Amino acid sequence: MIENNLSPHGRNQRAFGILCGLAAALAAALLVYAETRAYASDEGFHLLAAQLIKHGRRPYIDFLFPQTPLNAYWNAMWMFVFGESWRTAHAVAALLTAGAVLLTADFLLARFPIANWRFPAAVLAALLVGLNIQVFTFGTVAQAYGFCLFLSVAAFRVTIFSADRKSILLAGLAGLLGAGAAAGSLLTAPVAPILLIWMVICNRAGNRWRKASAFVVGAVIAFVPVIRLLAQGYRPTLFNIFEYHIFHRQENWEGATAHNLDVFSMWANSSQALMLGLLAFAGLRFIATRSQWHRRRRAEFYLCGWLALALAVHISIARPTFQRYYLLLTPFLAILAATGLCAIAARLDRPDRPWRAVAVVAAILSVGLANTIYEGNGDFDWHDDEAVAAIVKKYNPPHGEVLGDEQIYFLLQIPPPPGMELSDSHKLKFNDPALARLLHVVPEADLDRRILAGEFSTIQSCDDDEPFMKMDPARLYARTEKTDACKVFSGAFHAPPPPAAPAATASGR
Repeated sequence: MIENNLSPHGRNQRAFGILCGLAAALAAALLVYAETRAYASDEGFHLLAAQLIKHGRRPYIDFLFPQTPLNAYWNAMWMFVFGESWRTAHAVAALLTAGAVLLTADFLLARFPIANWRFPAAVLAALLVGLNIQVFTFGTVAQAYGFCLFLSVAAFRVTIFSADRKSILLAGLAGLLGAGAAAGSLLTAPVAPILLIWMVICNRAGNRWRKASAFVVGAVIAFVPVIRLLAQGYRPTLFNIFEYHIFHRQENWEGATAHNLDVFSMWANSSQALMLGLLAFAGLRFIATRSQWHRRRRAEFYLCGWLALALAVHISIARPTFQRYYLLLTPFLAILAATGLCAIAARLDRPDRPWRAVAVVAAILSVGLANTIYEGNGDFDWHDDEAVAAIVKKYNPPHGEVLGDEQIYFLLQIPPPPGMELSDSHKLKFNDPALARLLHVVPEADLDRRILAGEFSTIQSCDDDEPFMKMDPARLYARTEKTDACKVFSGAFHAPPPPAAPAATASGR
């Protein structure tokens, strides 16, 4: 039996080799999807930010970037190595996601207390994460999901390892990883505080307060880029990280609350989400009431529950929130879900034959993912953007300014006009024009004025609901080129006639 050849740390080396093979197979699938089909409409904003950073621009100080910046710096670093391509960022994100899959599964292989379920539970956790629809489709794009998944799970693993070691370096590494996830996206902000609290409460070796201090130091190091930007310009930095999300994110979105309610209801229509949630609940209940595991081991699994709960609450109060944000819970729910399936199978089936239950869950996961990929066939992707960029490049005159989507600037490797780095920012309203300039915001009224003045040689849009489309650019420009979903307006500019003067009133004789 595989379980008989246990290493001193409780990890079966043969099983670990097989698990690495499974993770490699999932990594290959993620890479293929990342390079062919993966796409998010707003990842162009993240890629453009990384490109601007590569060319010496500073987020917040030189352009609007309402995100924590570490993932953008990460993508910029890989652009230095492999060039400015979306394929580079996708490949790195896919590998990080695969790394999170392996770290999640290996936790169960090393620490699951039920010996004959240790390997099956690890395989199940790998499948629950790697075949999750949201993880597979969004953990492979240039946004921070893959980055945050890997750092969050790595921080979780190092925190647990640190509890049994006196080393403050491990504690510092846990803080660096946990806070590093938040420095990539504030969606993971609860991870580091939860891990720190757990470390203080459950420490089993060394001085807990020295280790807590090391954790905090590691967390501060993760935010050094933000601290540096704060020193260079505290007002734009605070706006991008805090004010934008608290006061402006739902600006001009009257249905943000209704949208969130719709997102919550989507889980009832997802077989994967329902199965993951119910199995995780069953796992927690089994651990609390029937497991008879050692208190220390139960605390490690409870930590998964606290992380998942804190992330779920934090993500749910974002307005607006999106279903893909919840993929950040998946590794911690998967660990609990594997435990839940073990408990259910032990009562409903033969406990010495775990693979039948794993096979059933694997089939459900595979069918759900395959169906989603099949239904998404033909959706807009980077190949469509490349076709639009080719049209813009063909017709835009040398040194002519382009008004377009962030991904078009990125693909053409041209700097956007100042204030055009984030198209969604035009909705922002400021009473103080000087503040708008400081924050690199061009309000909608100013954008309309610039369009009507003919400042842009080419206008590109893939959304007829864009506010500036109400001006009908087709009547302003001599040439209109269309793809299936996008339009490019270029050529000679025809200034609109001035508004008619109001009719004269009677003289009142």
